[in-house]
Formats: sequence, structure tokens, C-alpha cells
Amino acid sequence: MERPEGPLSGLLVADFSRVLAGPYATMLLADMGADVVKVEGPQGDETRTWMPPVRGDVSTYYLGVNRGKRSIALDLRDEADAAVARELAARADVLIENFKPGGLAKYGLDYAAVREANPRSVYASISGFGSGEGRHVPGYDLMVQAISGLMSLTGDPDGPPYRAGISVFDVMAGNHAVIGILAALRHRDATGEGQHVEVNLLSSALTGLVNHSSAYAAGGVVPYRMGNAHPSVFPYEPLPTADADLIVAAANDGQFRRLCDVLDLPGVPDDPRFARNADRTKNREELRPLLVERLKTRGAVEWFEALTKVSVPCGPINTIDGGFAMAERFGLDPVVEVGEGDRAVPTTRHPIRFSATPAAYRLPPPELDEHGAELRAWLTEERNA
Repeated sequence: MERPEGPLSGLLVADFSRVLAGPYATMLLADMGADVVKVEGPQGDETRTWMPPVRGDVSTYYLGVNRGKRSIALDLRDEADAAVARELAARADVLIENFKPGGLAKYGLDYAAVREANPRSVYASISGFGSGEGRHVPGYDLMVQAISGLMSLTGDPDGPPYRAGISVFDVMAGNHAVIGILAALRHRDATGEGQHVEVNLLSSALTGLVNHSSAYAAGGVVPYRMGNAHPSVFPYEPLPTADADLIVAAANDGQFRRLCDVLDLPGVPDDPRFARNADRTKNREELRPLLVERLKTRGAVEWFEALTKVSVPCGPINTIDGGFAMAERFGLDPVVEVGEGDRAVPTTRHPIRFSATPAAYRLPPPELDEHGAELRAWLTEERNA
């Protein structure tokens, strides 16, 4: 029996996005079987030049979010190239873009124009701050980390605010774009009509701040930096052992009791100061030394093995190589190789496992305009037919 090519097999995606949020979204769609055409300007996606690090002479940043796509270079200021772009948009099931809101209108590639030519199109726009009053403000992840309040929550209580180590809201917005696209495709299946899907980094940030957002919206509380501590749960932070810090996340009463059993602290779970999570959180400064005194008798790895056996959430603080090693240990096979021979590129596995339609990795990240000739020929032939 022939294996299906992917749950999105047969969908054509016109990718007019660049840098991270959009390309990450379209890579996920490509992994799930969509035919993604990456439209780049003559100079290519900016991330092609964001180096080091590199693999050969290619930016690993670019390689990390662009597998599975075909590239065509089009100068939208040139009418002939713009016509090719419009033809692609007219035929695509999905168009995704992250120009400033309204920036594609002068090329006839805004939602209204694309919808007129292709009423079934699902048109996804990613911006920094939406298409209203914030439409003219450029959107970069670092800006949104600052503006949203995330940086006010990151760092030591008495130190300066810090950015997260990754472009967390670009990735989050990319995921939200995929969710919106899939929902809009479901609507199209039911009605035959496409629609405009809008995602912006600030809204993704505010929903992504979850409990902190709720603290303000529902409770009127403005959260503050607590270092690695959690405002509502204890223990839920790094704690020192004999040789290294260990993350301990005993987030409910049963986990805390098992933690105390392994640490040989028999009376602690029944102490009124520590019996419930709210008690432990309130009295964390009294509880922490009791835990640390025991944890310092053994090393982090030894505690990890002992606590994991009784289902107490914990873990070492790894560098990235250690994270990949742990994923290998757990059988998650985190690295997949895309392409063959000199074009083979190790990339990070698609995060979703499908029992019937697994993700596929058909094409390595494309060189600039690598597929331009074949795509131009196809679009021109179709237009002249």
C-alpha cells in the first residue's frame, strides 16, 4: 500500500515571507506535505546573510527554517516579475506574507486583489503590531519582547531585564499562523470560501504570557522578575546539588510528597507550612534550605535518575548539545537529514508525530532562485494556455 505523501499533500503555498515567523510557518506546512514556493527578492531572504554560524558558506539560521521549499527570485518592482507573482498568488491555496500591512497593494498582491482573482485563497498576514494603529511600526522579536512585558519578567530580581535566548514570539506567531491557516482551510472545505488570516507578534506575545497575562487581566496584578522562581508554585526552579543545579518542578502535592520520600524528609509533607502548594509557595524561604540540605548530598545526575523513577519532574540544565543528547536518549530522533550528497543538511525534526501521514523532508533549503526557471516556465505556460 502506497504511503500518503502528507496531510497537506496537494496544497500550493505561495510564501512571500522572510526572516523567521513566516518561513518557520511555511516549513512546518512543507513538512506536512504542502508544496511551498518561496518568493524572494533579488538579494534573497535576509537570513541567508545572518552568520556565523555557518554550514559550509550558508547561514545555519537560514537552513534551520527553510527546508522543503522551492525558491524563485522575483523583483516585484519589475512588472514582468510582479505578473509572475500575481499568477502564483492566483493559483495558490495559501499565500503567507509579512510585509508591512498594505505593503503588497502596489504590486496587486494585497488580500483584496488576490481574493478577486482567487476567492478560495487563504491569505495569511504576519505583522508586528497588527493592521490598525500599529501598522506602520516595524516588528522585530526583540522589540516585542520589550514592549509586551516579557523582558520585565526575565532576569534576576535586582538585575536588568533580559531578552529570551531565542526569538520566542516569532516562533509563537509562526505557530499561530499555521493554526489559523489550517482553520481557514477547514472553513474553505465547508464553504468554498477563503479568508484573510491575520497574526501579529504582540498579540501572540500577550496570549503566550499565559499566567502572567491572566494575573494582570483577571487579577490586576503586574508580575515582576523573580529570576528562576515561579510566582505560584514551589519548588519549581533550579536547586543546587553536590555538583550542579537541578531543575525541580514538584508542582502538585503528590509530586512533593514523593520528592520528600526520595530526599528522606518524612515529616515535611505533613508540616502545615508545606502541606499544600499555596503553603509551600508562601513559605518557600523556609522550605528551600530543607530541600537544598538533602540535595547537596548527591550529584545532579544521580538525583535525576532517582527522582525520575518516582515521577518527580526534574532535569539537568543542559547546553544545546545536551538537549539533543537527551532527545536521542528518549528515542525522539531529533535530527533528520534533508537532501543528498553535498546538499545533505542535518535539520531538526518536525515536532508533530502522525500515525498515518508522517512528516516528510523532501527538499533541502533551496539556493536563491534554485527553482526559478521551472517555476517561471510553469506559471507562464499556465497563464498563456
